[in-house]
Amino acid sequence: MNILTHTTRLGNTRRATFNSLFFCGLAAFFFLIPIARMFLLSVWHDGTFTLGEYGSLLASRGVRAGISNTLGIALSSTALAMAIGLCQAWLIAYTDVRGKLALEILFMLPFMIPSYITSLAWSRITSSSGFFADVFGLRVPSVHSFWGIVWVMAICHAPLGYLLCLGALRKIPRDLEWAARSAGCSKIGTFAHVTLPLVLPGLVGGGMIVVLAGLDNFGIPAFLGSSKGINVLSTLIYQEITGFGPSAFSRASCLSAILGALALFCCGAIWFCGRGGYITESAAEDRLPRCFLGRARLPVEASVWGFILITSILPLFAMLCTSLLKAYGVKLAAGNVTLDNFAFILRNRKALSALKNSFFLAFSTGIAACVIGSAAAYGRIRVGGWRFRFMEAAFSLPYVLPGGVFALSMIISWIEPLPGWRPGIYGTIWLLGGAYIIRFTLLHFRAVTSAMQQVDVSVEEAAGICGARAPTRWARILAPLLASGIVSGFFITTTHAFTELTVSSILGALGSETIGSVVLNFEQSGNITVSCAFSVIVLAALALFSLPNVALHLTQTKRRKL
Repeated sequence: MNILTHTTRLGNTRRATFNSLFFCGLAAFFFLIPIARMFLLSVWHDGTFTLGEYGSLLASRGVRAGISNTLGIALSSTALAMAIGLCQAWLIAYTDVRGKLALEILFMLPFMIPSYITSLAWSRITSSSGFFADVFGLRVPSVHSFWGIVWVMAICHAPLGYLLCLGALRKIPRDLEWAARSAGCSKIGTFAHVTLPLVLPGLVGGGMIVVLAGLDNFGIPAFLGSSKGINVLSTLIYQEITGFGPSAFSRASCLSAILGALALFCCGAIWFCGRGGYITESAAEDRLPRCFLGRARLPVEASVWGFILITSILPLFAMLCTSLLKAYGVKLAAGNVTLDNFAFILRNRKALSALKNSFFLAFSTGIAACVIGSAAAYGRIRVGGWRFRFMEAAFSLPYVLPGGVFALSMIISWIEPLPGWRPGIYGTIWLLGGAYIIRFTLLHFRAVTSAMQQVDVSVEEAAGICGARAPTRWARILAPLLASGIVSGFFITTTHAFTELTVSSILGALGSETIGSVVLNFEQSGNITVSCAFSVIVLAALALFSLPNVALHLTQTKRRKL
């Protein structure tokens, strides 16, 4: 009997080891090896190791300007975005402003809207024949400049800083601030010496995410900078790949490696600057106001709503007005209003194909990420061990890397994944779908992991004692308890996939265009009114996508109040 038990246990151990190695091998093949092959291409030529391509690139004035622009735009927009996000988070977490629920949703609006559509909206509102000039007769600085790109990028990325700072501010024990005030410290001194050091970890985390988003962003520099010769590394990588030169992939690989190094440098610099913070947060969030504005409340509320109107509502309204004009540049008058631009979109074969492709890719990515991410999240929380930590790292790398870097790695890897095997999926929707799944699985994994940590393991153990097998436990116990995390992860993943531009602009080809690449093509070809009309249709689709997620957020907020 002992021998039989020992043999059974040995067999189970070997089977578990084999399964672990098998799934880790799959994770490495799909998530890690493509990136490794891309970086190898940048230093391996004709069977020898060389850094010559890096030398020739760094000797180019255009590349050096691209590196300088990339660093300047990413760091400047990060500083501005974090300042805006911290102010917004402080207003929601600390003050008694009214309409907080509406403000929380509106503060997140720039993040829900694709950055290339936001760029298009700001371009329309600030141009010489745009909304301000046409309606109010005002001339405002154009966003087609270095600082214009910084401003639009900061507006788009401020919600990331807002989210992380909001959680950190709500968890600061108010006893520490009361102690400082009792000791004679002023409100400003308390904020500088108590609140700010305690919120610094949130600022550092938000800063890292925002700077990575800035380095990754392709849409804003492409829409606002390319026409003025303002290139960043992401647009230079795109130009190399679409140029199809004899050494295009090699040069693009080197530029990708430089962009990855800049990402590490910026994150390291932010961490170094914020290493003096303290983590002394309370366990639960404190949602009661701590600062009562009194007579200043009305001016503060007016300023907040004015900021939202100028940065979020007015640019979108200007884009809507442009989409209704017969031709770009004509006055906004009743005689110049038409729906022909929308009719053109609904008849245009390329636009309809892009909408169909984006819907298909979004829902396919959401379903695949739901299955993979949920299973991996369960293993990470319930099983643990090196294999699931390895999978978590494998999921993280494709998302952390800039989109252009990741897209290039997919091309290099999937032209010939194995020696002698050419699947022929380059330039097809299947490669694009695989790239979306690999890049966005992390989002669903994080959402389900967070929800899984709130479910006590004793619930599953009780079901197991009663004889419930794994499928039954998932269907009748875990799925209902994890519903909020699964639904949130699904909608976050599908929204990202639906509006993605960087990866699709590099991997997409004839017949596999997505909405982002078609909007970019319309804009670059001068069909501005048509690109605005298509953007309005995309925003309407996004609103439908977001309704279930907003309803879930409102339900959770009501439950917290109860």
